[in-house]
Amino acid sequence: MILFALVAVLLIGGIVAWFSEKIHPDIPRWVSVMTLIIEAVLLMAQYTAATGVIEWGAPLSQTWLADFDQSWIPRFGIHFHLALDGLSLLLLALTILLGFMAVSSSWTEINKHQGFFYFNLLFCLTGVSGVFLAVDLFLLFFFWELMILPMYFLISIWGHENRIYAAMKFFIFTQVSGLLMLLSIVALVLINHSQTGIYSFNYFELLDTEISPTIAFWLMLGFFIAFTVKLPAVPFHTWLPDAHTQAPTGGSVLLAGIMLKTGAYGLLRFVIPLFPEASHQFAPIAMILGAISVLYAAMMAFAQSDIKRLIAYTSVSHMGFVLLGIFSWNLLALQGVVVTILAHGISAAALFMIAGALQQRLHTRDIDHMGGLWTAIPRLSALTLIFAFASLGLPTLGNFVGEFLVLVGAFKVNVVLTAITALALILSPIYALMMVQKSLHGPLQPQASLVDANHRELVSLAVLALLTVWLGLYPGTILKISAPALKQEMQQTVEMEH
Repeated sequence: MILFALVAVLLIGGIVAWFSEKIHPDIPRWVSVMTLIIEAVLLMAQYTAATGVIEWGAPLSQTWLADFDQSWIPRFGIHFHLALDGLSLLLLALTILLGFMAVSSSWTEINKHQGFFYFNLLFCLTGVSGVFLAVDLFLLFFFWELMILPMYFLISIWGHENRIYAAMKFFIFTQVSGLLMLLSIVALVLINHSQTGIYSFNYFELLDTEISPTIAFWLMLGFFIAFTVKLPAVPFHTWLPDAHTQAPTGGSVLLAGIMLKTGAYGLLRFVIPLFPEASHQFAPIAMILGAISVLYAAMMAFAQSDIKRLIAYTSVSHMGFVLLGIFSWNLLALQGVVVTILAHGISAAALFMIAGALQQRLHTRDIDHMGGLWTAIPRLSALTLIFAFASLGLPTLGNFVGEFLVLVGAFKVNVVLTAITALALILSPIYALMMVQKSLHGPLQPQASLVDANHRELVSLAVLALLTVWLGLYPGTILKISAPALKQEMQQTVEMEH
């Protein structure tokens, strides 16, 4: 029942936040904070019930920690079926954390229609949480679509100068790719029905479906494109820089921190386990796309002067490592994928929060019009430096551990491609240090409202900084939680291939 509550609380909280604006404009943000606190307590209660201890990072004795199954549309075998394992547990924890950060970064930035804003923010979190929990493929598609519409509103209503264009581009890309996934789901269910005589969207039952290699390849491709558009990877990435640039800070935090991760989760949970032979056949192409994403986006980041656009391209580059690691499909690479997902979610969200704070103070996103900020706002500048180092993969920080594990795992599969991808270890310091040099150092430009980070911003960014360091120094805590789920996914794939 806790799993159902994890989804329902966010939805109810969003509705309450929307209508509470009629009482006072400041109430919706406090409703959002209370909703996320309840969500965190529920997740911790579920984790404690599964492990029997309160300590975070305790090893899991079983793969699936909780299950909620309720018939929804029985005629077609559709169930409201949610399940939680170590992988979805970690991603839900990231979702709640960055939900807090999205609220924090929107505290003073959003000054119109606050109720509707926080409704959309929590509604988006509802869809994301549902994706991480759904094990009925119709329910997965339902939640997949559910998170798109509120993000469209967040960008189109509270975004910047070209927000309508960016919102429409985001909506079209995600809707068209979502349609491909829906067609693949329906085809898979019909094939299963022809073999069993029953309609079922249950993930665990569909794993046993026998599919001809040709049909399996096309169905896999439908899922792959849908999830890779959201990841995103080259050549499906073009919506992301526009969406990030035009979105309000809270929207960028959700996009970079968790919505991109639904694409990675889909590839890991659904694409390869459902279509192992087709995925194995397609793996070289997917790994090449991952390597291209890493290098191309890193070079594009170097060419940007808009700080939000620069950070957006770094996200594409980091997600290229995720694509490379997933299709390497060995435990080391998959563990690197999990750490990279978490570390990038934290560092990218922090960088977008900093970019939003700078835009509020300087009324520009152009790093060529910044300069000298270290002397003017030293606390915010110091935090910027920490997350720039995280983005470039500095050892002792989380991104380094994740990408190192991915490269080691990928090296076992394709030495040449891994060596080419490792060139990003040269390119990422270039764009990260360029951003630091242009914005923080040099002569102080004539600026307005040069006020250093306030207590709310300091606490939020300090929490993310500590988590980045913790991931870099103690990644084993995360790996203990994710390992049973990753081993189960790999075992299912091995059994199906044989």
